[in-house]
Amino acid sequence: MEIFNYLAFAFIGASLGLVGAGGSILTMPVLVYLFKIPPLLATSYSLFIVGITSLLAAIEKARQAEMQLKPALTFGLVSMGVVMVIRHFIIPMLPKSGYNLIALILFAILMILAAFSMIRKKYSALTAAQVNWLAAVPYTILIGLVTGFLGAGGGFLLIPVLTQLLAMDMKKAVGTSLAVIAINSLAGFVSDIKHVYIHWQFLSAITLIALAGALIGVLLCRQIKSNNLKLGFGWFVLVLGVAILGTEFLSVLK
Repeated sequence: MEIFNYLAFAFIGASLGLVGAGGSILTMPVLVYLFKIPPLLATSYSLFIVGITSLLAAIEKARQAEMQLKPALTFGLVSMGVVMVIRHFIIPMLPKSGYNLIALILFAILMILAAFSMIRKKYSALTAAQVNWLAAVPYTILIGLVTGFLGAGGGFLLIPVLTQLLAMDMKKAVGTSLAVIAINSLAGFVSDIKHVYIHWQFLSAITLIALAGALIGVLLCRQIKSNNLKLGFGWFVLVLGVAILGTEFLSVLK
Protein backbone atom coordinates (compact mmCIF):
# COMPACT_ATOMS: atom_id res chain seq x y z
CA MET A 1 0.00 0.00 0.00
CA GLU A 2 2.84 2.42 0.81
CA ILE A 3 4.37 1.82 -2.63
CA PHE A 4 1.00 2.70 -4.19
CA ASN A 5 0.95 5.95 -2.21
CA TYR A 6 4.31 6.99 -3.64
CA LEU A 7 3.39 5.90 -7.16
CA ALA A 8 0.44 8.30 -6.99
CA PHE A 9 2.97 11.12 -7.35
CA ALA A 10 4.33 9.59 -10.55
CA PHE A 11 0.78 9.68 -11.88
CA ILE A 12 0.43 13.34 -10.83
CA GLY A 13 3.65 14.27 -12.60
CA ALA A 14 2.73 12.35 -15.75
CA SER A 15 -0.63 14.11 -16.02
CA LEU A 16 1.06 17.50 -15.72
CA GLY A 17 3.55 16.61 -18.43
CA LEU A 18 0.86 15.27 -20.75
CA VAL A 19 -1.95 17.82 -20.49
CA GLY A 20 -0.52 20.74 -18.50
CA ALA A 21 -3.42 20.73 -16.06
CA GLY A 22 -5.19 18.46 -13.65
CA GLY A 23 -2.23 16.77 -11.97
CA SER A 24 -1.85 19.39 -9.28
CA ILE A 25 -5.49 18.96 -8.32
CA LEU A 26 -4.61 15.50 -6.96
CA THR A 27 -1.56 16.48 -4.93
CA MET A 28 -3.32 17.76 -1.82
CA PRO A 29 -5.84 14.85 -1.59
CA VAL A 30 -3.00 12.34 -1.95
CA LEU A 31 -1.03 14.02 0.85
CA VAL A 32 -4.06 14.31 3.13
CA TYR A 33 -5.80 10.97 2.60
CA LEU A 34 -2.90 8.66 1.76
CA PHE A 35 -0.09 10.18 3.84
CA LYS A 36 -2.29 11.65 6.64
CA ILE A 37 -0.67 15.09 6.41
CA PRO A 38 -2.73 18.00 7.83
CA PRO A 39 -4.41 20.01 5.01
CA LEU A 40 -2.62 23.27 5.81
CA LEU A 41 0.83 21.64 5.61
CA ALA A 42 -0.32 19.63 2.59
CA THR A 43 -0.93 22.86 0.65
CA SER A 44 2.68 23.90 1.33
CA TYR A 45 4.02 20.54 0.17
CA SER A 46 1.71 20.69 -2.84
CA LEU A 47 3.09 24.08 -3.85
CA PHE A 48 6.65 22.73 -3.84
CA ILE A 49 5.89 19.46 -5.65
CA VAL A 50 3.71 21.09 -8.29
CA GLY A 51 6.12 24.02 -8.70
CA ILE A 52 9.25 21.92 -9.26
CA THR A 53 7.45 19.39 -11.47
CA SER A 54 5.82 22.10 -13.60
CA LEU A 55 9.13 23.95 -13.92
CA LEU A 56 10.92 20.91 -15.32
CA ALA A 57 8.06 20.15 -17.72
CA ALA A 58 7.88 23.82 -18.80
CA ILE A 59 11.61 23.88 -19.59
CA GLU A 60 11.19 20.81 -21.79
CA LYS A 61 8.17 22.40 -23.49
CA ALA A 62 10.19 25.57 -24.13
CA ARG A 63 12.96 23.45 -25.65
CA GLN A 64 10.33 22.02 -28.01
CA ALA A 65 9.12 25.57 -28.88
CA GLU A 66 5.77 24.80 -27.23
CA MET A 67 5.65 27.72 -24.78
CA GLN A 68 5.05 31.46 -25.17
CA LEU A 69 7.21 33.49 -22.80
CA LYS A 70 5.29 36.80 -22.81
CA PRO A 71 1.91 35.46 -21.59
CA ALA A 72 3.72 33.08 -19.19
CA LEU A 73 5.51 35.99 -17.51
CA THR A 74 2.47 38.27 -17.64
CA PHE A 75 0.08 35.79 -16.03
CA GLY A 76 2.77 34.37 -13.77
CA LEU A 77 3.91 37.67 -12.25
CA VAL A 78 0.39 39.03 -11.69
CA SER A 79 -0.95 35.87 -10.07
CA MET A 80 2.33 35.38 -8.19
CA GLY A 81 1.72 38.64 -6.33
CA VAL A 82 -1.70 37.38 -5.24
CA VAL A 83 -0.25 34.04 -4.12
CA MET A 84 2.53 35.61 -2.05
CA VAL A 85 0.17 37.99 -0.25
CA ILE A 86 -2.14 35.10 0.65
CA ARG A 87 0.58 32.69 1.78
CA HIS A 88 2.69 35.24 3.66
CA PHE A 89 0.02 37.37 5.33
CA ILE A 90 -3.40 35.69 5.26
CA ILE A 91 -2.76 31.95 5.73
CA PRO A 92 -0.76 32.39 9.01
CA MET A 93 -3.71 34.27 10.54
CA LEU A 94 -6.31 31.59 9.76
CA PRO A 95 -7.30 29.10 12.51
CA LYS A 96 -5.93 25.69 11.54
CA SER A 97 -8.99 23.65 12.57
CA GLY A 98 -11.41 25.80 10.59
CA TYR A 99 -9.09 25.99 7.60
CA ASN A 100 -8.62 22.22 7.43
CA LEU A 101 -12.33 21.46 6.99
CA ILE A 102 -13.13 24.40 4.72
CA ALA A 103 -10.06 23.78 2.56
CA LEU A 104 -10.99 20.14 1.93
CA ILE A 105 -14.59 21.02 1.02
CA LEU A 106 -13.47 23.84 -1.28
CA PHE A 107 -10.84 21.58 -2.78
CA ALA A 108 -13.44 18.92 -3.54
CA ILE A 109 -15.60 21.54 -5.28
CA LEU A 110 -12.53 22.72 -7.17
CA MET A 111 -11.82 19.16 -8.29
CA ILE A 112 -15.36 18.84 -9.63
CA LEU A 113 -15.03 22.13 -11.55
CA ALA A 114 -11.63 21.05 -12.86
CA ALA A 115 -13.09 17.74 -13.97
CA PHE A 116 -15.84 19.43 -15.98
CA SER A 117 -13.21 21.65 -17.58
CA MET A 118 -11.15 18.61 -18.61
CA ILE A 119 -14.17 16.59 -19.76
CA ARG A 120 -14.95 19.21 -22.38
CA LYS A 121 -13.85 17.65 -25.65
CA LYS A 122 -12.02 20.72 -26.93
CA TYR A 123 -11.66 24.44 -26.53
CA SER A 124 -12.78 26.74 -29.33
CA ALA A 125 -9.86 29.08 -29.92
CA LEU A 126 -10.47 32.57 -31.29
CA THR A 127 -8.57 34.26 -34.07
CA ALA A 128 -5.62 36.52 -33.32
CA ALA A 129 -7.79 39.58 -34.07
CA GLN A 130 -10.14 38.59 -31.23
CA VAL A 131 -7.46 38.33 -28.54
CA ASN A 132 -8.64 40.04 -25.35
CA TRP A 133 -5.90 40.54 -22.75
CA LEU A 134 -8.06 42.72 -20.52
CA ALA A 135 -10.73 40.06 -20.17
CA ALA A 136 -8.04 37.63 -19.03
CA VAL A 137 -7.02 39.72 -15.98
CA PRO A 138 -9.80 38.50 -13.62
CA TYR A 139 -8.89 34.90 -14.43
CA THR A 140 -5.26 35.65 -13.59
CA ILE A 141 -6.30 36.92 -10.15
CA LEU A 142 -8.59 33.89 -9.68
CA ILE A 143 -5.71 31.54 -10.46
CA GLY A 144 -3.62 33.33 -7.82
CA LEU A 145 -6.42 32.89 -5.27
CA VAL A 146 -6.77 29.17 -6.05
CA THR A 147 -3.03 28.58 -5.78
CA GLY A 148 -2.65 30.74 -2.68
CA PHE A 149 -5.46 29.29 -0.60
CA LEU A 150 -5.53 25.68 -1.80
CA GLY A 151 -2.06 24.93 -3.20
CA ALA A 152 -3.43 23.95 -6.62
CA GLY A 153 -1.76 25.09 -9.82
CA GLY A 154 -4.91 26.34 -11.54
CA GLY A 155 -3.97 24.98 -14.95
CA PHE A 156 -7.55 23.88 -15.61
CA LEU A 157 -8.55 27.55 -15.34
CA LEU A 158 -5.62 28.89 -17.31
CA ILE A 159 -5.71 26.66 -20.39
CA PRO A 160 -9.24 27.76 -21.46
CA VAL A 161 -8.13 31.40 -21.01
CA LEU A 162 -5.05 30.90 -23.17
CA THR A 163 -6.96 29.11 -25.92
CA GLN A 164 -10.23 31.04 -25.88
CA LEU A 165 -9.13 34.59 -25.02
CA LEU A 166 -5.58 34.64 -26.37
CA ALA A 167 -6.07 32.43 -29.45
CA MET A 168 -3.21 30.11 -28.43
CA ASP A 169 -3.04 26.60 -29.84
CA MET A 170 -3.40 23.74 -27.38
CA LYS A 171 0.23 22.57 -27.33
CA LYS A 172 1.59 26.06 -26.61
CA ALA A 173 -1.18 26.61 -24.07
CA VAL A 174 0.00 23.50 -22.18
CA GLY A 175 3.62 24.72 -22.08
CA THR A 176 2.61 28.25 -21.09
CA SER A 177 0.29 26.91 -18.40
CA LEU A 178 3.12 24.85 -16.92
CA ALA A 179 5.37 27.93 -16.72
CA VAL A 180 2.68 29.97 -14.92
CA ILE A 181 1.98 27.11 -12.50
CA ALA A 182 5.70 26.86 -11.72
CA ILE A 183 6.01 30.60 -11.01
CA ASN A 184 2.93 30.69 -8.78
CA SER A 185 3.60 27.51 -6.86
CA LEU A 186 7.27 28.15 -6.09
CA ALA A 187 6.53 31.74 -5.03
CA GLY A 188 3.85 30.44 -2.68
CA PHE A 189 6.16 27.83 -1.20
CA VAL A 190 8.93 30.38 -0.58
CA SER A 191 6.36 32.49 1.29
CA ASP A 192 5.53 29.46 3.47
CA ILE A 193 9.04 28.51 4.59
CA LYS A 194 9.04 30.75 7.67
CA HIS A 195 5.61 29.57 8.81
CA VAL A 196 5.71 25.78 8.49
CA TYR A 197 8.05 22.91 9.34
CA ILE A 198 9.22 21.15 6.18
CA HIS A 199 10.19 17.47 6.27
CA TRP A 200 12.73 17.83 3.47
CA GLN A 201 13.63 14.15 3.13
CA PHE A 202 10.00 13.13 2.56
CA LEU A 203 9.24 16.14 0.36
CA SER A 204 12.34 15.54 -1.78
CA ALA A 205 11.46 11.87 -2.28
CA ILE A 206 7.91 12.44 -3.49
CA THR A 207 9.00 15.38 -5.64
CA LEU A 208 11.61 13.23 -7.40
CA ILE A 209 8.94 10.63 -8.12
CA ALA A 210 6.62 13.32 -9.53
CA LEU A 211 9.50 14.67 -11.63
CA ALA A 212 10.10 11.25 -13.14
CA GLY A 213 6.40 11.04 -13.99
CA ALA A 214 6.46 14.52 -15.56
CA LEU A 215 9.41 13.62 -17.79
CA ILE A 216 7.60 10.51 -18.96
CA GLY A 217 4.47 12.58 -19.59
CA VAL A 218 6.35 15.17 -21.66
CA LEU A 219 8.05 12.45 -23.73
CA LEU A 220 4.73 10.68 -24.35
CA CYS A 221 2.88 13.91 -25.17
CA ARG A 222 3.64 13.69 -28.88
CA GLN A 223 2.62 10.03 -29.09
CA ILE A 224 -0.64 10.08 -27.15
CA LYS A 225 -3.74 12.12 -27.95
CA SER A 226 -3.83 14.40 -24.93
CA ASN A 227 -7.53 15.22 -25.44
CA ASN A 228 -8.48 11.55 -24.98
CA LEU A 229 -6.24 11.29 -21.94
CA LYS A 230 -7.71 14.48 -20.50
CA LEU A 231 -11.24 13.11 -20.91
CA GLY A 232 -10.51 9.95 -18.94
CA PHE A 233 -8.52 11.83 -16.33
CA GLY A 234 -11.37 14.33 -16.01
CA TRP A 235 -13.88 11.61 -15.17
CA PHE A 236 -11.46 10.18 -12.61
CA VAL A 237 -11.04 13.58 -10.93
CA LEU A 238 -14.83 14.08 -10.96
CA VAL A 239 -15.48 10.81 -9.13
CA LEU A 240 -12.71 11.52 -6.63
CA GLY A 241 -13.97 15.06 -6.00
CA VAL A 242 -17.51 13.84 -5.32
CA ALA A 243 -16.13 11.14 -2.98
CA ILE A 244 -14.07 13.68 -1.00
CA LEU A 245 -17.00 16.09 -0.78
CA GLY A 246 -19.23 13.30 0.52
CA THR A 247 -16.60 12.16 3.03
CA GLU A 248 -16.16 15.65 4.47
CA PHE A 249 -19.89 16.33 4.72
CA LEU A 250 -20.37 13.00 6.53
CA SER A 251 -17.59 13.93 8.97
CA VAL A 252 -19.42 17.18 9.74
CA LEU A 253 -22.69 15.35 10.40
CA LYS A 254 -21.10 12.85 12.82
